[in-house]
Amino acid sequence: MSIIDEFIAQYRTQYDFYDNVARLVAQIVDGSLQAAGIRSIVTSRAKAVSRLETKVKQRNKTANYASVDEIVNDIPDLGGVRVALYFPAEREQVDKLIKELFLPVQPPKEFPSGSKPTYKKRFSGYWATHYRVQLKEQSLTEIQKRYASARIEIQVASVLMHAWSEVEHDLVYKPLEGALSEEEYAILDELNGLVMAGEIGLERLQKAGEARVAAADRSFLNHYDLAAHILNRTTAKLNSPLNDSALGRIDLLFELLEELHLTTPGQIEPYLDSLHADTERRPIAEQIIDRLLAEDESRYKLYENIRSRYQKSPSHLAADETVVELNSHNAMGFFIAEWTALERLVRKLASKTGTRSASIFPSTLVLQQLPMIPPDMKREIERFRRIRNEVVHGIGVLDPIDLCDAGNRLHQIVSEIEQTERKPLAP
Repeated sequence: MSIIDEFIAQYRTQYDFYDNVARLVAQIVDGSLQAAGIRSIVTSRAKAVSRLETKVKQRNKTANYASVDEIVNDIPDLGGVRVALYFPAEREQVDKLIKELFLPVQPPKEFPSGSKPTYKKRFSGYWATHYRVQLKEQSLTEIQKRYASARIEIQVASVLMHAWSEVEHDLVYKPLEGALSEEEYAILDELNGLVMAGEIGLERLQKAGEARVAAADRSFLNHYDLAAHILNRTTAKLNSPLNDSALGRIDLLFELLEELHLTTPGQIEPYLDSLHADTERRPIAEQIIDRLLAEDESRYKLYENIRSRYQKSPSHLAADETVVELNSHNAMGFFIAEWTALERLVRKLASKTGTRSASIFPSTLVLQQLPMIPPDMKREIERFRRIRNEVVHGIGVLDPIDLCDAGNRLHQIVSEIEQTERKPLAP
């Protein structure tokens, strides 16, 4: 048996493995893109055995494989995910999201790559970014951890470019009925030009939609509308903050805004005005949600209910898991109650001292301007603020004991600060 035959026989036994890991990666990407309000079509596949065999034999002419492992290392897309974007301008957002979700195996590959094209072209050909990644083991369940070592290729391009590249790839690189004629090559080149013009049209369509929503001050129809508006407005207001951070959970923000009847561009404009340049690298959605929660502590419960609808229902948990979930829920409620008590106190102190941004929860900037709080206590509050952000915005479940300990300490901190405030001034 040749090395290639041995590799193909091995891959046949691993096909379901690569199909499953590609499907898992696609689910993660698709869910994150939808949450961020990025329109796309996400698909996955394990490489077909017949296509893989043809590819390996072609590559072997120059690679001259010496072992099965050498072939495995040379083929990056045994499992593949394709992200077809409605709007090409959102590739930067997808780039940031993929880099946060997965471990890179090597730097992304940009197309066109500068290599010599297979045939003479007037247009530049395939425009896309290919990522070769692995799943983060800490994000996987015990059963899923067997997928952590698998390499997956994620291809990101516009819906139009993906369609054209599929046609070109099958006709040019895998001809089943002989080499193409010059006329056929010319038609493919012509179609490539139309696709590139179509991408410009998609970008214009996106901007026209954003302008329509903003000009009419009409309610956002869905979180995709909201995401497009925020992208447009923040680019104008800040120094390209979204090049450095993702939009975040726009779907959760949209539901919260709907519950609060703040569904038009004009109504959310004050919250966009308050955005900072993300020095803490916090997504835009989180910044807006935090400001909404800081205005009225009763909104914490509302937001908690919204988030719970996106999490696994207790009816799908085992009995012992349900108990843990309920204990975590109670601990989170206790911690948030103590945190909101601190928020009220800090707003009161900030108002007395004339500190700006007093309506925001106790951020580092606000705490620095309150001389009555000792430095050690400020550092403690900073640590609890990070816990608060994880409770409000995170997707994991924190240890109930740790949350209760943090809540108790917050209660003590509030009491100590209030006692200090009540002490009469020294004569």
